[in-house]
Amino acid sequence: MMGTAEQPGLIPRTCEDLFQRIEASETPDVSYNVRVSYFEVYNEHVRDLLVPRTDPPNYLRIRESPSEGPYIKDLTEVTVKNYSDLMKHMRKGDTSRTTASTKMNDTSSRSHAVFTITLKQIHHDLSTDETTERTARIRLVDLAGSERAKSTEATGQRLREGSNINKSLTTLGRVIAALADPKQGRSGKRKSRDVVPYRDSILTWLLKDSLGGNSKTAMIACIAPSDYEETLSTLRYADQAKRIRTRARVNQDHLSAAERDKQIAEMAETIRTLQLSVSQAVANRRESEVQSERLEDYQQKVEKMQRLMEETKMVSECKIRQLKTENEALRNHLKLAIDSLRNPIPPVTIEKRKSSLYALGEDEESENPDLTDDKEDDSSPASDEEPEPDLIWEDDDTIEVEAGQIEAQDMQSHMEDLLSDLSMFKRKLASDHERFRSIRDQQNRKQRRPLSDVMLNE
Repeated sequence: MMGTAEQPGLIPRTCEDLFQRIEASETPDVSYNVRVSYFEVYNEHVRDLLVPRTDPPNYLRIRESPSEGPYIKDLTEVTVKNYSDLMKHMRKGDTSRTTASTKMNDTSSRSHAVFTITLKQIHHDLSTDETTERTARIRLVDLAGSERAKSTEATGQRLREGSNINKSLTTLGRVIAALADPKQGRSGKRKSRDVVPYRDSILTWLLKDSLGGNSKTAMIACIAPSDYEETLSTLRYADQAKRIRTRARVNQDHLSAAERDKQIAEMAETIRTLQLSVSQAVANRRESEVQSERLEDYQQKVEKMQRLMEETKMVSECKIRQLKTENEALRNHLKLAIDSLRNPIPPVTIEKRKSSLYALGEDEESENPDLTDDKEDDSSPASDEEPEPDLIWEDDDTIEVEAGQIEAQDMQSHMEDLLSDLSMFKRKLASDHERFRSIRDQQNRKQRRPLSDVMLNE
């Protein structure tokens, strides 16, 4: 399939013939666009051959589109202008292929290589101002040969590679058999639809459109008269591909210049709308983030205010309790002072004390007559002395009465001061009570307000 530089294979000769035809049919109103890709299926994994090898290898994933069918994600596809560019990329891919030596072949390929050419022909009619696009895709597949472990004496990694190669070829044979004879496998009156096992192998899944879709399929078998059994098996395998019946149609699109300009304008408008929507979405997201941050700040402020209000309320309640206690103590003190003013204690005069002393002395004398005699004896020598006048006792009574009046006046002035202080304390208590009640009413109103009003006020 690939050949050598001196004897090129089928794939290089096919590409050379393609560019010869393009150069031969070149006209002013027809243009061509050629793109190529190159990949291999190694151990049921897909690897791009147009990129440098990596360790570990970078395997690509396979996706399936409703319109395009199976495709390889992130596969390299390059545009080529002539045959030399195409061969440059092909040689680059050949150097990246996985090969190894076995007992039957020194440079045995250990993978299936698929070289894909996408050709687009654009024809522009100047008279009708219409553009016609035709698209074709050519898949040139270099299949690895089936291997018998007994013949190749492969072990380890080579044996695993050979088993995966045989699996892909077996699945390809089953797919070709199902496409060549779709009625095979139906038994009796059962009219169940035959399922083509495309997904049993990566190779058949990728070649789904080339085998049974809008395509023409051809299989070229390599035989040698030296090995009769291998030649017979290969011919039986390739004979089934002749019986595949496909309905190929031309992939052609008619498009006028006006329609093309309209589509371009629509796509440009769509792009602009999408850009606006993306920018608007980004702006809305930023605004929502800012709003959420502001809301969090407001909530934190509200929580802080609530805590401060609770602390202030506790302090105010403590102050009110202290004021009530002081008020009650002052009330009791005032009550006692008023009671003492209303019911004053009468002062005790000296005369009463003297009379009581005289009475007490007479009683003692009557009880102890000896004592009276002694007193008379003791007083007899001093009979000549003048007795103490009663004026001293009267002066003491007068001084005591005047002291009691002074004390009463002081008490009355002190009580008047207490009454004035009490009236001032009542006024202060009333003002504090009114102030605390207004603060408590404001706190209750703030607590009853919704969060939105608090945010607006903030």
